[in-house]
Amino acid sequence: MKKRGVFQWTSKHAIAIYSSALLWASVPALADMRPLSADSDYLLGDWGGYRSKLKDDGIDFQINYSMESAANLAGGYHSSTTARYTDQWTFGTTLDLEKLLNWDDTQFQLSITDRNGRDLSEHINDPRTGGLSSVEEIWGSGQTWRMTQFWINKGFFNHLIEVKAGRVTSDEDFDSTDGSFQNLAFGGGQPGNWRSDRWYTWPISQWGGRVKFNFTPEIYLQVGFYNQTPGNYETGNGFRLDTSPTLGNMVPVELGWKPVFGPDKLPGRYLLGAWYSSVSGDNYSSYHNGGYHDKNRAYGGYVLLQQQLTATGGDNQRGLGITLQGIMNDHQTSKMDNYQSIAMTWKGPTASRAQDEVGLGAARIHVNKSYSQMQRTMNGESGISDYRNPGYQPIQHGSEYDFELYYNAHLTNWLNVRPNLQYVVSPGAVSQVRNAFVGGLSADVTF
Repeated sequence: MKKRGVFQWTSKHAIAIYSSALLWASVPALADMRPLSADSDYLLGDWGGYRSKLKDDGIDFQINYSMESAANLAGGYHSSTTARYTDQWTFGTTLDLEKLLNWDDTQFQLSITDRNGRDLSEHINDPRTGGLSSVEEIWGSGQTWRMTQFWINKGFFNHLIEVKAGRVTSDEDFDSTDGSFQNLAFGGGQPGNWRSDRWYTWPISQWGGRVKFNFTPEIYLQVGFYNQTPGNYETGNGFRLDTSPTLGNMVPVELGWKPVFGPDKLPGRYLLGAWYSSVSGDNYSSYHNGGYHDKNRAYGGYVLLQQQLTATGGDNQRGLGITLQGIMNDHQTSKMDNYQSIAMTWKGPTASRAQDEVGLGAARIHVNKSYSQMQRTMNGESGISDYRNPGYQPIQHGSEYDFELYYNAHLTNWLNVRPNLQYVVSPGAVSQVRNAFVGGLSADVTF
């Protein structure tokens, strides 16, 4: 019996203290399970083992936070130094329905995202035209909450065929690749970056899906089908489920090869793709007398070549890698008709920093000549030829070039921090805008 203000020893207290002593004695062995531990995969730890247990049972939770900041150190449309900050939260759940419901080779994914902040690119580019790329790639698509993924994926015939359907993003399957660059001109989903009016990228979701044929573990062919509803872009429609108004559909096709080479088993990814949209758009070459007189369907193609070139001490998780990308769009309806980039990454630069990474990339974004001529025609019809006149339509001609150098510091298994330097040549492909030198800092946190 315990009286108020008086503690009485019982066998339960002895057991509790003994158990606590055993727990604290085992802390070094369980260091990767504790919150804030550098060895834990999650900032919040393993929830006393429950998180791993749930994952083993088929329920996996994802809570991720990404931030990007940038400051124009010199050049650009505005000469004054300005800094901007943007971020993204992602809350996700993956269900292994084979474990949970005994549905063979079936997975379910739900992801909700929230974007906030402002983009520095509006200070680098002429506001009358805007830019081509962005120095903060997670900005855009509306700063709002969205249901980004709500799909089910089912495998058939021992995973020979996969079928995915639901609310999906096209770049999670087509031209998909990971990257740590902060500039939008690098990383996956490049077809959508230069045709966002047809190819909706993360976090914009749409009804659709894909069928994938896994001919071998290395070779596959997939075909997608995505509903084109421009209302999905609207800020207030992050959780819309209807398809009105439907303008058409986008169909991408991709052939992929994922080989490994040599005794170090150096991994590679080689993708060749094409897409077609049934949505009609303005033909830029038909512009005269204040309007467009022809419309055309949109189409394009892409290639992605990614290869690990070296391994350090036989470890193919460290070493030098290269990524080459190219985009070609139609010349009737596209503002940017072609794009190319090259990126080099060096993983594990030293033995003491085996999980750090250095990246260097260069990209070229080219403006369609028909689009440039359309802008000249608009100026001719308005009778304005002075670039300084607010009514003048700046001519976007030739190419914008983007360069970036970053260092990814793997501080813990749940925290990565990346300082970077960017240089933008001819921002927005407007010759009157000065080249911009940008300093950036991004970070990723896994909760």
